[in-house]
Amino acid sequence: MQDWIRIKGARQNNLKNIDVSIPKHKLVVITGPSGAGKSSLAFDTLYAEGHRRYVESLSPSARQFLGQLEKPDLDSLEGLSPAIAVQQRAGTPNPRSTVGTASDIHDFLRLLFARIGKAVCYRCGAPVGGHSVQEIVDGTLADPGGSRLLVCAPAPWSPELDFQALLDRFRRDGFVRVRVDGQVHLLEDAATPPAQEEGTLEIVVDRIALGSGEGPGADQPGAERPGPDQRGPDKQRLTEAVELALEQGGGLVNMVFPASGKSGNSGEDRSVTYSNSPRCANCGIVYPQPHPNQFSFNSPHGACFDCHGLGKKMKVSRELVVPDDSKSLAEGAIAPWEKKTSQSFHQTLEQVAVHFGFSIFTPFAQLEEQHQNVLLHGSGEEELEFTFEGDDSTHRYSRPFEGVMEHLERRFRETDSAAVREEMRRYMHTQVCPSCEGKRLRLESLHYRLGERTIAEVTGLTLPQARGWAESLQLDATETVIAERILQETASRLGFLIEVGLDYLTLERATDSLSSGESQRIRLATQIGSALSGVIYILDEPTIGLHQRDTERLLRTLMGLRDAGNTVVVVEHDRETMLAADHLIEIGPHAGEEGGRLVAEGPPASLAANPDSLTGQYLGGHRAIPLPRKRRPVSWQKLRVIGATAHNLTGLDVEIPLGLFVCVTGPSGSGKSTLILDTVYPAVRASLRGETLRTLDLEELKGFEYLERVIHVDQGPIGKSSRSNPATYLGVFGPVREQFASNPEARARGYTPRRFSFNVEGGRCETCQGEGAKRIEMHFLPDVFVRCDVCGGSRYNRETLEIRYRGKTIGDILDLTLTEAEEFFRALPAIRTRILPAIEVGLGYLCLGQPANTLSGGEAQRLKIARELGGKEPGRTLYLLDEPTTGLHFEDIERLLGVLNQLVRAGGSVVVIEHNLDMIKCADHIIDMGPEGGQGGGRVVGQGTPEDLLEGKHRSHTARYLAPYLAGEIHHQSGIAGPEGKVFAWSRKNS
Repeated sequence: MQDWIRIKGARQNNLKNIDVSIPKHKLVVITGPSGAGKSSLAFDTLYAEGHRRYVESLSPSARQFLGQLEKPDLDSLEGLSPAIAVQQRAGTPNPRSTVGTASDIHDFLRLLFARIGKAVCYRCGAPVGGHSVQEIVDGTLADPGGSRLLVCAPAPWSPELDFQALLDRFRRDGFVRVRVDGQVHLLEDAATPPAQEEGTLEIVVDRIALGSGEGPGADQPGAERPGPDQRGPDKQRLTEAVELALEQGGGLVNMVFPASGKSGNSGEDRSVTYSNSPRCANCGIVYPQPHPNQFSFNSPHGACFDCHGLGKKMKVSRELVVPDDSKSLAEGAIAPWEKKTSQSFHQTLEQVAVHFGFSIFTPFAQLEEQHQNVLLHGSGEEELEFTFEGDDSTHRYSRPFEGVMEHLERRFRETDSAAVREEMRRYMHTQVCPSCEGKRLRLESLHYRLGERTIAEVTGLTLPQARGWAESLQLDATETVIAERILQETASRLGFLIEVGLDYLTLERATDSLSSGESQRIRLATQIGSALSGVIYILDEPTIGLHQRDTERLLRTLMGLRDAGNTVVVVEHDRETMLAADHLIEIGPHAGEEGGRLVAEGPPASLAANPDSLTGQYLGGHRAIPLPRKRRPVSWQKLRVIGATAHNLTGLDVEIPLGLFVCVTGPSGSGKSTLILDTVYPAVRASLRGETLRTLDLEELKGFEYLERVIHVDQGPIGKSSRSNPATYLGVFGPVREQFASNPEARARGYTPRRFSFNVEGGRCETCQGEGAKRIEMHFLPDVFVRCDVCGGSRYNRETLEIRYRGKTIGDILDLTLTEAEEFFRALPAIRTRILPAIEVGLGYLCLGQPANTLSGGEAQRLKIARELGGKEPGRTLYLLDEPTTGLHFEDIERLLGVLNQLVRAGGSVVVIEHNLDMIKCADHIIDMGPEGGQGGGRVVGQGTPEDLLEGKHRSHTARYLAPYLAGEIHHQSGIAGPEGKVFAWSRKNS
């Protein structure tokens, strides 16, 4: 009998009291239009209840330390197993977090290098290592160096020390002889100190004849020397001498074999130096004892002293300080000084010029190099005489001139003001730390090696290369026992990351540079490594940022979780994922209040045959996003990027046609975001501002003169506060408040538009301060938010709510959906024209007053597009979007395409980074990156219309998957089209 999770009477958010049954141990996909209630069912109901029940099973003292969720609104939930949520979350802003630390792999590598790493001296390259007393004794007895031995302890020496005082101390400690510059002397006969430069001073701890004891003939040349295990008396005496020498020599002992076997010989002796701690015997450099923290850039024991483990530093840039060196100082050549108008500052500058003999009216480029250096870096220790004339006084004093770059760096380093630091950053750029060269670790830590690689070199490898390194290490028997488990864990975790399509990443990649989809897959790989069974895994669109080729690998991973006895619930719109599911649940039929119902459920084939299922109509081929009737031709206006080298771009030259809808495609990690967001966006922005490009990783940018603006429409939140909402973001709330203020009753009371703002005192409810709800702290129980009992959640006080516009209060207006508001304000173009674009991008279900911090990334991005459409004419604007189809159903994508084409028709240029083939097939122009991810990418492998891409000599991965979409062959019962248009069906058998 099939086990089921049964949810009854779910009413969370917009869910309409629905009953849903989810089969256990299956891959289940929840789909439906954006805003229909999918996340409300999967996360706010299923996961929230599972997490709540788990926390309630703990003791009260433990509950107060755990994040808790409010009980979801439902009647009952049966058959619930422990639930783990793997949600979308953008890469952490912590600059110290990397792929290695986020996946715990770096912890295993640190342990590995601490336990079996081999150090080499960073100065001379000699092996570094410590020896125990027993190892020193055995090594000395096995050395065929001679029949006599001097055990010497190196003594510190410098010409500043009193040589005779040292000898007196040695005599008091019971020693008889010293070795000065290689010559042995009795203490009373040693009159000459060591040489000034490279002289050596050693205490002779013992003289030992290496034979079978002290019998006759032991010192004679040619006498047979017994092995180490036969020299009992020698070994004991030598052991005692070595222990004393190590104590006197600060951990060093020098074994000296006299040239002729006699201690006083003046010839060249041979010596071997041992250390009982990691130390270079040649250079004397002491290395710390290997410890895992020594290899952590998040620990003061391992972090680079210069950059503190960040691998980069903020440095004042000469190019940003002097953006136009054709100007003179008087004309504002030095940007930070350009706006300084004080009389004392100009007097200072003029006196500096007089002192060094140059003119402030000479172009900066024509000043002598020494004068430029004074202005930029200061006068050093040279003091200048300054005289300042005031209205009724004169001040004179002497001081060095600081220089603009030194001044900026000092203020950035010393200030506690965030505003000042932000101002200083305008003239600074990030550069690789010169001390560690971006490797984050201190010098000593970077000279421990395993398999001829340091830990920094290992983390710089791609994940497949790192796994190959771990699997190919050649270890001896002892090292194998120590490292076997560590290497197994490292290799398996690397394998999990590769399985979820992240093989192009490196372990040193900062997590703040990852997309939300990449971050989610790292967490998914970590969960796979835990090897749990009987768990409900709930994932939120794990295919975000994945190319179709990589999606297949991710699906195999999800099926592996399922086959291990887990229930995998995925909120997803991806066609391949839905067709691969064992069970589909569609929530809809529309968004917002028109959604929240169970439309259909069952295998993909049953939804495809269900006329009530909008998703099924697209899966079954009854509906499809149409190809454009005609593609816009490429014009002569193009943006030309020349010599782009950021990240994995290989000196890339590429042309981006303007006035078109352009899609940038390619495998995950192939360089799409690097090209568009890290290169094109800052380069165009800087060029339009007249700034230099010298701090960017490209040689030249041409064609920016055809543009007036560049806008990056990202998926970041429109506001972190609950006070920000669609009404304020779209610019609707201002005209609405003006309409209320123009009401005769409001004018009679003297109310201004300010009265109708819930952010300021006067009109808002002061009990909840305009929030509409109060937070009640429950200590070890989760905080409870209750509707304000004074304003009833309307946010305003009673007097403000007495003013009505067409029968509605200002509180009622905020509760309207965008669709309702468009109908209500149809007679007011100033309001209606700002709301219509949001409805066109599919956000009509949002309420005007909905807190911005409750919006998804996709909703926030579409709201930004809507604001652009409702604002000024696009004109010559370049719009850059990163995967705008995130979170969108087929129908929403079709609507979004209409909006993007509207921007192009209005004169704008739209460039979209995208993997969704329904959107790619509708592009006017495609730039396909690849051919692989990471170091295998960074090149343009195809360019032109979608049809041109298929005609290329070497068809790319994108072209192979795009071909069936252009041929109309993507639907075939429950199967999907694979490479070359071949249709195949996903099932447990071929997973």
